[in-house]
Amino acid sequence: MKHLFVAALLSLTAGTITAQDQDWKAMHEKAKTFTREGDYRNAILVLNRALEKEGTNLELKKDLAFAHYLNRDYVHALEVAKPLQEDPQVDVQSFQILGMVYKAIEEAKEAEKMYKAALKKFPNSGVIYNEYGEMMWSKKAYSDAIKLWEKGIEVDPTQSGNYYNAAKYYYFTKDKVWGLVYGEIFVNLESYSKRTPEIKMLLLDGYKKLFLDSDITKGQDTKNEFVNAWLEIMKTQAGYVASNGITSETLSAVRTKFVIAFQERYVRRFPFRLYEYQQQLLKSGMFEAYNQWLFETATNLSAYESWTKAHADEYNQFNTFQKNRVFKLPTGQYYQNPSKL
Repeated sequence: MKHLFVAALLSLTAGTITAQDQDWKAMHEKAKTFTREGDYRNAILVLNRALEKEGTNLELKKDLAFAHYLNRDYVHALEVAKPLQEDPQVDVQSFQILGMVYKAIEEAKEAEKMYKAALKKFPNSGVIYNEYGEMMWSKKAYSDAIKLWEKGIEVDPTQSGNYYNAAKYYYFTKDKVWGLVYGEIFVNLESYSKRTPEIKMLLLDGYKKLFLDSDITKGQDTKNEFVNAWLEIMKTQAGYVASNGITSETLSAVRTKFVIAFQERYVRRFPFRLYEYQQQLLKSGMFEAYNQWLFETATNLSAYESWTKAHADEYNQFNTFQKNRVFKLPTGQYYQNPSKL
């Protein structure tokens, strides 16, 4: 009888624990709903209650700090977010939230110290490099910002933010290569975001900038072997561009010749996912559609719509492929020259 009582008690205790576990989880989901709806005060109320039951849960703490941040209560946001750095379960998102709070209260020194600590824990986090770079950019420390974005690209090549910022940085310098390379990688990683049209326009203008001088190698870092190879192929197209101008059609022709030549001459020396992808599109008969999507949508949407109607099969094939593929870049295909940064 005694054994039956103990067994029943254990069963009851287990049931209570499960109910409690479900209780705080249900509250967490309710708080997330409030946050999505913009009802941050109710989210904070529910999260505080959940933390009374599950006080060590990192996800609850992060969501509470974020809810305070969204509610523009930066004092309480900092109060919750700052201790997360020392939490045994700390993750990249914890540092992101704290970084957002520091930016909101313009605590640049504390933010920089925090980002350095974050990179010690997560040295391969492209997210941290990107946000640290954005903070340095806001301080007008431009050379430090690009170093951080470049490092983010090197160690975490699938994180799109570093390409976005680096492409814009190079576009406004004398460099003619890296803005185009990084910009095109970005629009393949982030094909349908609010930032995509901006970078598509930058790419089109970047090609105009490239061919503006009769000598496209002028002022470029030709000591960098990848840049030198890139320019060597592209300069053979300068005469064609000078006669026909920069349009989606001429860029499609120029880039077709470029990717064929690059694959023939440099694929072993510089294996590069972007140009492997272009070669794949070329072999599948989708490269023209890709170039139309890349350039025409940025400048003349009505012309693009006309093209899609006149080339319905090509458009449909590429559109289906584009929406179902995942563009990934491997590590080890980083050809920027660190000594130049």
